[in-house]
Amino acid sequence: MKRILVPIDFSEQSENALKTAAVFAKKFDFEIVIVHMLEFSQAIISGSAQSAQETVFYLKLTERRLNEFLDKSYLKDIKITPVIKHYKVFSELNELSREENIDLIIMGSQGASGIKELFVGSNTQKVIRHSEVPILVIKDEPKLSFENSIFACDFSEESISAFKRARFFANSINCKMKVVYVNTPTKSFKSSEEMRTTVKNFFEKAGTRADYIDDVAYISDYTVEAGILNFAKKHKADIIAMATHGRKGFAHFFDGSITEDVANHSPLPVLSFKI
Repeated sequence: MKRILVPIDFSEQSENALKTAAVFAKKFDFEIVIVHMLEFSQAIISGSAQSAQETVFYLKLTERRLNEFLDKSYLKDIKITPVIKHYKVFSELNELSREENIDLIIMGSQGASGIKELFVGSNTQKVIRHSEVPILVIKDEPKLSFENSIFACDFSEESISAFKRARFFANSINCKMKVVYVNTPTKSFKSSEEMRTTVKNFFEKAGTRADYIDDVAYISDYTVEAGILNFAKKHKADIIAMATHGRKGFAHFFDGSITEDVANHSPLPVLSFKI
């Protein structure tokens, strides 16, 4: 892991994400790519001569503001690449990640709740749905160290790649990782023996050592989200890692995303890996 992408909107939350990225950069010799997304329409960009002049004016203004925003002592001696995009299209972050060979996206977030969460969602949720690159969501306080992490998934075969990537990430930053199985009183409820069989089959297919099974925490709660958050607090985790399907459109509206819910509501940083 060598390059981190940090979307900036000049808010306190985005600066918290930038501070966290700076910690990674200094400790592990990472590079940081900064992106600010404007909200120009195609009509403005390709319009009249006056529109073109206005576009250039706002671009210059944004460049100056971005340079001022990045004039921070905690960024000293870190390689920074600033990028300004014309549109606020969240799928574009995924394209930029490919172009810049990004290994990790770190985003600041206020979260979303109620009607806003149901019908609009947060910017972070939208990025999680589109991004093929792991996303680390930072809330109010920047994280200066990550010592204990938990990884939660449904232990399905399609989650194996996310588990391996989460384990690689934890190892790369010298962070201990605890795997969590959340059992809920729904149609997917499993007995203790069924849970252990599911986990055993998962690790066998993942090619993981057998004793990893004993490291799994089996949690029972009314919802998966509650189980994850309650265990993270009890375990004193510094970060929650999860797998996500990245559902969009009607599939997302009806099925939702536990990862997005946790990212919205968790006070801890949440790291998502797309299946």
